[in-house]
Amino acid sequence: QVQLVESGGGSVQAGGSLTLSCLASEYTYVMAWFRQAPGKEREGVARILTASGSTYYADSVKGRFTISRDIGKNTVWLQMNSLKPEDTAMYYCAADRRVVRVGLGALDILRYDYWGQGTQVTVSS
Repeated sequence: QVQLVESGGGSVQAGGSLTLSCLASEYTYVMAWFRQAPGKEREGVARILTASGSTYYADSVKGRFTISRDIGKNTVWLQMNSLKPEDTAMYYCAADRRVVRVGLGALDILRYDYWGQGTQVTVSS
């Protein structure tokens, strides 16, 4: 089993920046970030293919968030800039050892077998 540990959450003012980190216990082929606000469904934020570095972003964060990875450290980061109050949520790291999942999109929750415990991000006005 793969264990994922997120860190870096906190409270910031609107327009500020924050960087989240996710450490995996072993190499995973695909890693992603999801978020869930109170009363809302979990939604995908960004995904990265570990080997190639290819990225995919949700429209809501495109141009503001950047996902990156360090293959040797089994670590993925989410750099969040120009934060908005609507970005407030619990952020979860996700990973999968299968690079291809037929019929599932890059940010489909069912695409991922492994999940972290989450780290809270709060953006105030």
